[in-house]
Amino acid sequence: MTPISHNDAITIPIAVLSKGVQAYFGEIIPAITTAIVVLMALITTFVKLVKPAFILQNHFLNGLLNVSAFWAVVRLLGAIFIVLVQFQIGPDAITSGDTGGLVLNDLIPVLFSVFIFAGMLLPLLLNFGLLEFFGTLLTKIMRPVFNLPGRSAIDCMASWLGDGSVGILMTNKQYETNFYTQREAAVIGTTFSAVSITFSLVVISQVKLEHLFVPFYLTVCLAGVIAAIIVPKLPPLSRKKDRYINNTERKGNDELVPEGKGVIAWGWHLALTRAENAGGVKRLLSEGIKNAVDMVFGVIPVVMAIGTVALMLAEHTPIFTYLGMPFIPLLELLQIPEASAASQTIVVGFADMFIPSILASSIESDLTRFVIAALSVTQLIYMSEVGALLIGSKIPVNFLELFVIFILRTLVTLPVIALMAHILV
Repeated sequence: MTPISHNDAITIPIAVLSKGVQAYFGEIIPAITTAIVVLMALITTFVKLVKPAFILQNHFLNGLLNVSAFWAVVRLLGAIFIVLVQFQIGPDAITSGDTGGLVLNDLIPVLFSVFIFAGMLLPLLLNFGLLEFFGTLLTKIMRPVFNLPGRSAIDCMASWLGDGSVGILMTNKQYETNFYTQREAAVIGTTFSAVSITFSLVVISQVKLEHLFVPFYLTVCLAGVIAAIIVPKLPPLSRKKDRYINNTERKGNDELVPEGKGVIAWGWHLALTRAENAGGVKRLLSEGIKNAVDMVFGVIPVVMAIGTVALMLAEHTPIFTYLGMPFIPLLELLQIPEASAASQTIVVGFADMFIPSILASSIESDLTRFVIAALSVTQLIYMSEVGALLIGSKIPVNFLELFVIFILRTLVTLPVIALMAHILV
């Protein structure tokens, strides 16, 4: 997760490794993932029908393959979509480059390569005291401001410098191992899985405002912090329980520094204690392989199914146009030019983050394009990646809750972005 300079840009090593895999194996990744998704659909169906004892009695395999009826259907749907897209058969609404083709050829290769390295290397990040040390240092900021553990700041940094999916995977792993409560995991997953600096540059370039990148990203950060303070205090996030995944309650503040101990010394002590219990190479390899398999085999079918459906709705139905209409008066109140055209881009971001910027590129007003680009980044939840990852993870949020959080983030960040746009553009 250490920031490095690569090709004249600030990034993290895991992102460089991921891009290297995409460059080397790019053309065959869709074929590999097609085989994986189809295999998962077949094995899941077999397990649901036959219920073989050797799978049900294995904790890891049971969790991966013995899913609920709903998720079994989602995996089947993902398999159908990916076969149709890979072999270009069936309706254009599914196979086109704007729907299923976008998910299979553009999104899944990125996720596939990130998941392999993130899964294998995650134990190095989680098991050797980094989160304990920085968590102790940052608790005095994160608890009072966001009511979250200090270690959640590392999740945010992973997303900010690398990729939102890495942040979600870290959060999910921390939730599964009883470091985050249901409320904390839901808040971190929907609030701190920030869009990377690299992708933000892609978004602002799409609306032809690259020269405003610095004020644009400062606006995104300001709006994101305000949303992180306000949205978790509103339902549905405020209704999440402070219980761990095993249903035990969080008792008081377990992050307090004992009397007579300095913050750095106590953080160092916790980090060393955690590192001592990390286990040997065999355990780390076992954990890493399980993580990678869980991510690649468990999450990619969900992304294919939900991402394709969301993009089909965005491209081939007027649903997002209708959902955007109530925002026209708000946009006019905020004095955003071309409010009617801008309103059509607001809710479509729930399907995919990049669609608003594509639609905005035909709008003449620089100010309006600036607002749409910044809003699409701060809305954070989009079903072609982050939303599908959250639903496919153990983090306790459902589709309806994600849509409500998306709307709340839009309502909170839009006035902030509009104000900054009027000042800066």
